[in-house]
Amino acid sequence: MHNPFPGMNPYLEQPGLWPQVHNRLIVAIADDITPQVAPKYRVSIEERVYASTEAMPLLGIADVAVTRRSAAAAATTTAVQEIVPRQVQVPLPIEVTERFLAVRLVQTNEVVCVIEILSPANKRSGDGRRAYETKRQRILGSATNLVEIDLLRGGAGMAVTEPHQKTYSILVSASGDRPNAELYEFDLADAIPSFPVPLRPDDAVPAVNLQRLLNEVYTRARFDLAIDYHQPLQPVLSNEETAWVQSLVAAGEQ
Repeated sequence: MHNPFPGMNPYLEQPGLWPQVHNRLIVAIADDITPQVAPKYRVSIEERVYASTEAMPLLGIADVAVTRRSAAAAATTTAVQEIVPRQVQVPLPIEVTERFLAVRLVQTNEVVCVIEILSPANKRSGDGRRAYETKRQRILGSATNLVEIDLLRGGAGMAVTEPHQKTYSILVSASGDRPNAELYEFDLADAIPSFPVPLRPDDAVPAVNLQRLLNEVYTRARFDLAIDYHQPLQPVLSNEETAWVQSLVAAGEQ
């Protein structure tokens, strides 16, 4: 089964599946850009690591050992009310790794452009958003170009001077044009637009057909086998959007 949607597939945004989608898209974009920029540039997959206590992993917790008192001991304390403790969990710090792309000059290894695909942690308040916003501000204050891809309906979008008008977006911020930037916005029913990858001035600008890459990733990964198209989506769609989604899914299953 191919991607039944003309643009972004909202079922790919579900928390259990999105990390795989994110990682496969990162590789697909890197492979697509590399022939367009080599041999002057190379595209590397890099990592941002930070500690978070927001999403504590489910750990096996041993039963509490209760020491049984003798009847004699219990008889001497019958007048004292025993306080029974509640079982709670403490937030354990976990190490979170987020992957992104860096387009580097081969001769100097300088990072010329950073390409980010936002994760759910980047779009909700907490450690993940703070870590990403810190890096984002550092890039925007430098000579490095930035491409920021947001394929998630949930959470708050990254700051731009004008409010976001549509569901998804791709921000292209060329360092020489700042504070001006290009914001490609699209909704669930729209095809994902292609976007340019800014490099050094006077260099040819590669273009990424993100819709094609997403469709290819969907097919190669057989995400149709991982998705239950009869489950409700989160965040919830409007009644009109739900009917539209169900019609596409039904057509794709025929």
